[in-house]
Amino acid sequence: MAQGVQQVAIGDALAADAGFDTVIDVRSPAEFAEDHLPGAVNWPVLDDEERHLVGTLYVQTSPLAARKLGAALVSRRIAAIVEAQVHDKPREWRPLVYCWRGGQRSGSLALVLAQIGFRTAQLQGGYKAFRARVRADLDALPARFTCRVLCGRTGSGKTRLLQALHEAGAQVLDLEGLAHHRGSILGAMPGLPQPSQKCFDTRVWHALSAFDPARPIFVESESARIGSLRVPAALLAAMHGQGQPVRIATADAARIALLLDDYRNRTIDPEPLCRLLDGLVELQGHERVGQWQALARAGRWPALIGALMSEHYDPLYERSMQRSYPGLDAAPRIELARGDAAEMAAAAQALIALPLPNPNPGPTPAP
Repeated sequence: MAQGVQQVAIGDALAADAGFDTVIDVRSPAEFAEDHLPGAVNWPVLDDEERHLVGTLYVQTSPLAARKLGAALVSRRIAAIVEAQVHDKPREWRPLVYCWRGGQRSGSLALVLAQIGFRTAQLQGGYKAFRARVRADLDALPARFTCRVLCGRTGSGKTRLLQALHEAGAQVLDLEGLAHHRGSILGAMPGLPQPSQKCFDTRVWHALSAFDPARPIFVESESARIGSLRVPAALLAAMHGQGQPVRIATADAARIALLLDDYRNRTIDPEPLCRLLDGLVELQGHERVGQWQALARAGRWPALIGALMSEHYDPLYERSMQRSYPGLDAAPRIELARGDAAEMAAAAQALIALPLPNPNPGPTPAP
């Protein structure tokens, strides 16, 4: 325990009134990139190569040799951190420092900051304690909410509708936005690699933690995976179990136009698209996939999208929705003819106005 440093448990650190000015993650850049506390900054006391070197020395030589090298490297790095990051901080600045387990890396920087005179705190248990909190909350939080699940075929404009709902003040959980993926084999977002599973979990947890359980959450229907990422099991159970499905029925012409806009980057060079379509051979066979690829190479984009919708995505989606939402046929229905901004805004207001389902209606009053 660093002298003069306040030890803070994860629950207190995450409290709304915690009052820390800066949350400092001293782990290596690779550790930070994989996941970190929301809003944290990375001031690594060891870079990736140094961390590997110290760890190797610990295993292959001795813990003492590793600590000697680590102390020298960390001391030099902390000096640079103080010069670069701390010189302009006022006396009242209150940092929270953490590492992997709340041990020597965070303790070293926290001690120096405390000795300077800052009211410095160190996170007990470090990132490991935060990760345990995220996992526990993701098992418990979803059941507290009513999910209104937007169910619509590919190209129905569900993401645009979520954006309109957000602009209208509704609580929106955009899982595809958090995952940087649209969910299909063509769903990768150019220039936006998917986050790690831990980072995705943290993003979902952070969003759920900010929501009011007295108000519904609007979320798009999803399978168990979005690209390479797994949707938290308890969230899926909340969507499928006590969730309120809403059918989004968009005209086919509008769906094609929306998909052309969403995937316009795919129409520049058909060959990357054709390589992605190869991934559907197992489901659809060489002949059908070859027909789709021929449409792509001929630049017949509306025809290709129409074929993919009717021959592949729509049948798969309908089977999936009927399994996940047996009452979908009787669910509220939103009709979209154009899918433009005005229509999405009106649909958002209609969705917000839907009454919440009553899970415990009680006995019917006597006449």
